[in-house]
Amino acid sequence: MTSQDIEDIERATVVAVSPQAQEEIAGWLLPFDTGAVWRAKSAVPLSHGEPQPGMIDVIESRYAARGMPAVLRLPDIAAFASFRAALTERGYAPAKPTHVQAAMAPDVRAVSAAPLAQTAPSPDEAWASVFVGEGFDPVEGASRVATLSRAPGALFASIREGEATVAAGMAGFSHGWASVHGMRTAQHCRGRGLAARVLATLADAALARGLDRMVLQVEVGNATALALYQRAGFSTAWSYSYWKKR
Repeated sequence: MTSQDIEDIERATVVAVSPQAQEEIAGWLLPFDTGAVWRAKSAVPLSHGEPQPGMIDVIESRYAARGMPAVLRLPDIAAFASFRAALTERGYAPAKPTHVQAAMAPDVRAVSAAPLAQTAPSPDEAWASVFVGEGFDPVEGASRVATLSRAPGALFASIREGEATVAAGMAGFSHGWASVHGMRTAQHCRGRGLAARVLATLADAALARGLDRMVLQVEVGNATALALYQRAGFSTAWSYSYWKKR
């Protein structure tokens, strides 16, 4: 990953999760959102160079001005060791370790030879229903749907059986990347390759838009998703954790 790739991925991510407001200060993006999606409300650096410790005060003050606690999304790399130590002294702790993974769109397209999922430029109730179904937190799911629905120029993919949506996903297209979000499969339909079909559909859409690189974020402990993404050609570019006060 080049420095420009890192910046472009972070910008594309924030576009896709579409926070209610955002600021950019001294090489950091500060998204603000009242929903449950952490990526939409956590400060993130646009480079992986060693950050200035004074940015902690700046970030805290900007979130406090909006009546929100500061949350920081930090790469787990050596350059941030002192910054993380300073946060620890202030009572912050890491949570939800996550991998940022990238792949070439032709490889992702090849992960499934089954028919493509249906797509739409905006989500409908059927697409959203999979996020609040059995096995998912309905509050978090509804918040995620609301957040992703605001993304400009996004594409929403779904597989439906009868009137029910059994798998869904979404991609945003900006800053040279197709950014994948919201991958969900109904609990009773897992193991049938539906998520692979959704992923292949989003890759097909990326290629149609002239984008050959894809990125997604997956929690470290999600073994099933990690296995699928590995088959699709994704590999970890870096990992991060969310830092917030205990």
